[in-house]
Amino acid sequence: MEKLQTNYNKAVRPVKDWTQPTTIYIDFILHAVLEVDGQNQKLRTNIWYQQIWTDEFLMWNPTSFDGINEISLPIETIWIPDVLIQEFIDVGRSPYLPYVYVNSSGTVKNYKPIQVVSACSLEIYAFPFDKQNCTFTFCSWLHTVNDINLKLWRSFEEIENNTRAFLGDGEWELLSVPSKYEKMFDEGREYAQIQFNVVIRRRPLLYVVRLLLPSIFLMLVDVTSYFLPPNSSGRITFKCSILLGYTVFRMNLSDDIPATAMKTPLIGVFFAVCMALLVISLAESILIAKLLNMNEESKAKTVFSECCLSEDPTSDRSTIDSPCTSLRTQEGICDDRVSDGETGTPLQPQEDVLDTEAQSVQTKELTMKEVLREISSIKLCLSQLENETDPKNDWLAFCYRFDTFLFRLYLLILGVYTITMAALWLIWSSS
Repeated sequence: MEKLQTNYNKAVRPVKDWTQPTTIYIDFILHAVLEVDGQNQKLRTNIWYQQIWTDEFLMWNPTSFDGINEISLPIETIWIPDVLIQEFIDVGRSPYLPYVYVNSSGTVKNYKPIQVVSACSLEIYAFPFDKQNCTFTFCSWLHTVNDINLKLWRSFEEIENNTRAFLGDGEWELLSVPSKYEKMFDEGREYAQIQFNVVIRRRPLLYVVRLLLPSIFLMLVDVTSYFLPPNSSGRITFKCSILLGYTVFRMNLSDDIPATAMKTPLIGVFFAVCMALLVISLAESILIAKLLNMNEESKAKTVFSECCLSEDPTSDRSTIDSPCTSLRTQEGICDDRVSDGETGTPLQPQEDVLDTEAQSVQTKELTMKEVLREISSIKLCLSQLENETDPKNDWLAFCYRFDTFLFRLYLLILGVYTITMAALWLIWSSS
């Protein structure tokens, strides 16, 4: 070791020919996703990072050193390339490994786990069915491609499909890690860089059970409340209980929804529209109850006015004109009229009275008229009683039909809204 580091300068790029670039081989393995912060647009991950390069000043003949092919050297004593991650924004809790491996051919292997806090354009609009694509770009901070060139230690296909080391028991699932090599031009200088795209997908089952299913169940319960009678006070009380329960549910689970300053997630829109639909449903029930109450008030006023008219002696309405006049009352009235007619007409001599046959015909005709009058009176009376006792009179029937129309309109809006939300979630999750 002392012989290797004799006259060794760690500040100089370890090549004998300065025209030849130093090739840095990079290997990238994603081990775990620790945190996804949608509000601050940052990602905290744990990666296994490997740098491999050739140091031409750290070569020896193993036969001259007891067959030693590989040794470990302190990282502070040798040249280290200035390759870093462009998206790096914060220092994570990475373990410090003070040594690197060097073999007899001058190959230096720097293996180290890194906890990276990087900037990432997180798109949580489709939460909890979202998919994220975060990039890790490795490049030299100072050296151009003429000094330091970058290459992948493994093939592109092997890196992309290698997900065995990923801890997939958490919230996120690793789909793939595609990579590419490219050159970046800045101020007339050319830099080599390798970009790894980490594609991860959220497992939505937990959020579906905790957030979506309770909301769907509450909406279904609200729909079933329309089968309660519209004139029942229990319907409004039931709907108020559903709205209050939904509000408490939203307050308790507000921390489970990621916040972002760019746009509101679809699930936030889903909750807001569900609450708006519950309020609309409650308002519709209050409107129907008000219309039914107006019908009862108008009915009470009509009955009161009829009672006043029947007790008013100055009313022009005759008792015989009432449709509910009883048969006995009609007979009394007719008898009074006949008696009045008999007393008001002077007795005629027997020879001037109509003959028996004509009198019989007149009597039968009068009897038929009275029977028709009685039948008409009974018919009108029964019709009025039926209208008074039947709950589906004109106004009440209108209220029932209006309630049915609003219920169907509510189902239509709810169906269109459900299909729209499902389509949006499907489109964004598959994109």
